Amino acid sequence: MSLYCEKLEALRLKPSHMLNEVGDQWCTPDPLFWGINAMFGPLVLDLFSDGENSKCPAFYTAEDNALTQDWSEKLADLHGAAFGNPPYSRTQQHEGRYITGMTHIMAHTMAMRELGGRYVFLIKAATSETWWPEQADHIAFIRGRVGFDVPKWFVPADEKQVPTGAFFAGAIAVFDKTWRGPATSYISRDQLEAQGRAFLAQIRWQAERLAPQIQPQNIPEIIPQEVETTFEENKVWPLEVGLMFEQVPQAIELPAVQQNKLKAHINRMWLERMPSHEILSAVAGMAESMGGAHA
Repeated sequence: MSLYCEKLEALRLKPSHMLNEVGDQWCTPDPLFWGINAMFGPLVLDLFSDGENSKCPAFYTAEDNALTQDWSEKLADLHGAAFGNPPYSRTQQHEGRYITGMTHIMAHTMAMRELGGRYVFLIKAATSETWWPEQADHIAFIRGRVGFDVPKWFVPADEKQVPTGAFFAGAIAVFDKTWRGPATSYISRDQLEAQGRAFLAQIRWQAERLAPQIQPQNIPEIIPQEVETTFEENKVWPLEVGLMFEQVPQAIELPAVQQNKLKAHINRMWLERMPSHEILSAVAGMAESMGGAHA
């Protein structure tokens, strides 16, 4: 195992974390990813994943070292495009092979482009950096600062470390030698996220349609008795609600009924399109109050 992977594993196993330790592990929010997927997909291969936060069924982890892999060969089997939210840490090597370093990531991407396939990167709009991909076939600049999520293993060390997201100006870089569109374009973050939510709604709708078809055969259907419930109980919540709920450690310790109440609040604020960091801050306060009352 490389030194980079050893340090990452040690970080995951720590009982608590500081926000400045997240480093390369900031995650792409689902609405943003699915918006990008709607524009440039289907995205079927996640190039930089920790194994738990992958956006695609196929992925490379740091242990796999994407910079040693033939992405084009993988995409030929998957019949889609690759997605990358790359690490920005300084250049590191293992056994003479680069593991990180944006200059080397961009160089490998260009090599894969020549072999065929589409590679879609969500990157910082940092045009002054030496790694900035001027050679990309298309750059879509995102209007509005882009927010990212902490990984699932992140446990805040104190209340000041409760995540509110990482925000910076972003862009989508597309590497595809068959690209015939414009070299640059602009899209608002709100539009991307709205498209992503629409995509997720279609996925949930299709999943609900398929659910009756996959019921095991020869097992009698159990018709539940009618039970009076409140709005907060026995609710199937949207994926975004669950993801935000998981970022509030205090909430997970609460009884199930109170957890559902919190999810109801998250769902309401999300439907009102409140910024993610404001939702998380509000829910953290609610969870703390509920925890005190429960104690």
